[in-house]
Amino acid sequence: MLKCAGLRGSGTGRRLWAAPVLLCVAAVALAACGEMGKLQTASPAPSPVKPAVHTVTQSPAAEREHERILSSYGGAYDDPKLEALIGKTVDRLVAASDRPDQAYKVTILNSGAVNAFALPTGQLYVTRGLIALACDTSELSSVLSHEMAHVLAKHAAIREDQARQAAVVTRVVTDMGNDPDMTALALAKTKLTMASFSRQQEFEADSIGVGISARAHFDPYGASRFLTSMERNAELKAGKPSSDDPRAQDFLSSHPATPERVQSAQASARQYSSPDGGERDREDYLAAIDNIVYGEDPSEGFVRGHRFLHPKLGFTFTAPDTFTLDNTAQAVIGVRDGGSQAMRFDVVRVPAEQSLGDYLNSGWMENVDKSSTEDLTINGFPAASATAHTDQWQFKVYALHFGTDVYRFIFATRQKTTESDRNARETVNSFRRLTLDEIQAARPLRIKVITVQPGDTVESLSHRMAGVDRPVDRFRVLNGLDAHAQVKVRDRVKIVVD
Repeated sequence: MLKCAGLRGSGTGRRLWAAPVLLCVAAVALAACGEMGKLQTASPAPSPVKPAVHTVTQSPAAEREHERILSSYGGAYDDPKLEALIGKTVDRLVAASDRPDQAYKVTILNSGAVNAFALPTGQLYVTRGLIALACDTSELSSVLSHEMAHVLAKHAAIREDQARQAAVVTRVVTDMGNDPDMTALALAKTKLTMASFSRQQEFEADSIGVGISARAHFDPYGASRFLTSMERNAELKAGKPSSDDPRAQDFLSSHPATPERVQSAQASARQYSSPDGGERDREDYLAAIDNIVYGEDPSEGFVRGHRFLHPKLGFTFTAPDTFTLDNTAQAVIGVRDGGSQAMRFDVVRVPAEQSLGDYLNSGWMENVDKSSTEDLTINGFPAASATAHTDQWQFKVYALHFGTDVYRFIFATRQKTTESDRNARETVNSFRRLTLDEIQAARPLRIKVITVQPGDTVESLSHRMAGVDRPVDRFRVLNGLDAHAQVKVRDRVKIVVD
């Protein structure tokens, strides 16, 4: 399958720390495409999960949710050094909390996404992507204590009650309302109540978590530092919001805007310590994450710059230099700088007796121009193409046979231009079979911790990074350095290597 980049809160597991990295343009542009494809490969059995402290008693429903989360996030990531660090950290946090009798079990998820969440039972989840982004144990402790706070405050149960109430209100207004304006107003108020409620939960969990970390003698400013890193990481990955009013995109979000959370976390931290107080435990943390897998697992398909490779399935393609690629659970999504063009690549089920041209005209996508359908051959593979449109978007769609599967490229542009046609054509024509050498060379990127030497600079160190775009910016984000900060001799820093 395509590697999971995030799990959008079904069930009781929720995205709590994940920054709102939403490829809005692509999602809107490609929503008309209907069916969802998923690249399936055989995955190894998840590694056994070790409890950080006491054993958590799971109900059958919680066990099912746990298995669903493991499946969605590529299983558990097995690393004894990290497990020991997290176990020790959680023990300190539990002892400092108001409920030292509450049991927790931490699972490290094998995902490059920056995410953490909790089940009401005390099962906590943190991705290796989040662990790689954090710079010291106090930052990791801020995430774990935040998730513990959601458990202690029973936020999941409260939100379920709130959701049921909202469903009742919506049903009543829909069934009984005869004034469209009043109906819309009532529904809007319900949504605002839900969003406000969730935002309040996040602030409450931040505040409780900062207090737990501080009482455990961790630097309470770790939360504000890591929230800042998450915001910068999100901007680096997805670009800045294209809306004229960025606040509008966050107004009904289930999470508060990160700048607001940073300010709130700083205010909470000031109640416990000066900015230099508390333990950061940077050296032990960096030692524990040295050699951790970074980004995507090649066995599930991965992005390298503007190129997507899937060693198990044996193919690759390259997007235009102006596109940013993101490998999600359902598809590879690409967005052009500025948001005027987008693309989607996925695998679909096509009956063996159906031609690719007939598939493109079979109704899964509306407003297809049937007269535009064309049979093609792309690098020796049978293919077909067609065009479609909506009021705001123009689409160019390709279906391609590779082995026993059919892969689909969908390109969306606000205005059809020579450049948009060229981008679509060159991307599809780059689809090819991987060579044996390329398959054997596909290995995961890893975090390597090194010591800054005399003469080293941010720029020179970033040039040692492999497999990442914008290496200077990526180096700064990974090491918690702002735009003007410089490295110092004998500093320990993270770089990405292959």
